[in-house]
Amino acid sequence: MKKEHTFGQKERLKSKKAFDSLFSEGKVLKVYPLQLRYLPTNFNDGSQIKVAVVAPKRKFKKAFQRNRIKRLLREAYRANKSLVFNNIEGNFALLFLYIGHDMPSFSEAEAAMKELLQNFIKLDLHEKSS
Repeated sequence: MKKEHTFGQKERLKSKKAFDSLFSEGKVLKVYPLQLRYLPTNFNDGSQIKVAVVAPKRKFKKAFQRNRIKRLLREAYRANKSLVFNNIEGNFALLFLYIGHDMPSFSEAEAAMKELLQNFIKLDLHEKSS
C-alpha cells in the first residue's frame, strides 16, 4: 500500500492548544455541507499537515451518527489528500467541520471534500503569489 493513501497517527491533529488556536485564529472556507478551518503552523514531529474531523453533538445527538459522519469525512480526505500534498508548501493544521443537517452519503462527502481541498489549494497559491 502506498504511503500517500493512508491516514496515520502522525497526520491526526490531537493537541488541545492547536484546536483552540484553529477556532480563535484560523481562517475559514466553506463548501456545503463542510467547513474547513486552517492555520499555518509548525509541528515538532516533521509532519506537513495535521487533520481533525468534527461532527457537532448539537445537531447529531446519537454517537453512532457522529461517528459515521467522521468516518465518511476521514475516508473522503484520505482518498483525496494527494491533491493537497502535491500542491502546497508549508505546514498546516486543518479542521473539517460537518455543518449539514442530514446524514451525508459518501459521494456527497467526497464531492464536497474535493471542492474544499481545491479551494484551499487555490487560496494557498494565491496567498503565496501576493
